[in-house]
Amino acid sequence: MTDQKITPVSHAKMPLFLGIDVGGTGIKIGLTDDQGATLDFIAIETLEPQGPEDAMRRVNIACEEILNRCGLSKKQVLRAGLGTPGSQDIRKGLLLQPPNHPHWHHFPIVKCLEDALGMPVSYANDANAAAFGEFWVGTGKVHDSMVLLTLGTGVGGGVIIDNELIVGQNSFGGECGHMIIDPSPNARLCAWGGGRGHLEAYASASGVTARARDELRAGAQSILASDIEKITAKKIYEAAEQGDAWSLSFIEQTGEYLAIGITSMVHMVDPGLVVLGGAMNFGGPNSKTGQRFLESVRNGFRERTFQNVKAGTTIEFASLGADAGYIGAAGIARSDYHKAL
Repeated sequence: MTDQKITPVSHAKMPLFLGIDVGGTGIKIGLTDDQGATLDFIAIETLEPQGPEDAMRRVNIACEEILNRCGLSKKQVLRAGLGTPGSQDIRKGLLLQPPNHPHWHHFPIVKCLEDALGMPVSYANDANAAAFGEFWVGTGKVHDSMVLLTLGTGVGGGVIIDNELIVGQNSFGGECGHMIIDPSPNARLCAWGGGRGHLEAYASASGVTARARDELRAGAQSILASDIEKITAKKIYEAAEQGDAWSLSFIEQTGEYLAIGITSMVHMVDPGLVVLGGAMNFGGPNSKTGQRFLESVRNGFRERTFQNVKAGTTIEFASLGADAGYIGAAGIARSDYHKAL
């Protein structure tokens, strides 16, 4: 299910592009027009243990179903975009060692999908694809540059500067969650197990849960202290909404950690806009707790930057939600198509 309004094919702005967003449990597939409007959408299971070839075969079947429902043929779609998690070699079209896809390691996924679809495929890290989606038709649509941080189990990200997505020499561009915000020898370890002092260790859902358990075990007073082992970021948000002072203070502290990382990112690339996406938004723009969280990020950034940078930088929540990945993958395909003209 997509939250995007479905645009009839008769109102579409040609040409058309497919976007495919691969996740650990599900794959989202959407057909978009040249302005980012969604014409149709379908979701299928990843079925990770069955391997990537099976998944790409089923993606092709799903794409054909979308086109049939729209009364279109593959000849009317010029290019597809693919976003996948984990380590990649973008230029070679290879999945390397995605941690949540152990049966997909060292796989030529772009060639496999191109062979299945019969069309060229553009490739991106899933967080970079989400960033491009927000940049193309979401929170960043009136900007030329933007940084996205995706707050989930880990912290992903994407950087777009002057309309160009930063991929990097090692296909590692935009991995914002792995910047160092704590250089001390006892700094926390991030979710993937090897990064000490990384932003992800402090501001991801896994990092938040680990920090919260440590504080509660040390005696922090909270309604959550009675069942520490079942703590989640969502439960911390719910407790804050109920007026739990520790939970609200803890969420604001998480915003402070994010602000440290954001300040470093802004001082490096000066994007003018920083967008916070992902599921761990503590209620997001529609809750008082979410707004307090966002304001703690903004205040932490303002305290650490220069006056002109503070005045020229906006920090906002993302607006596309879980749809950003497939929309951004289609948008990257669109960008590659137009560059080749």
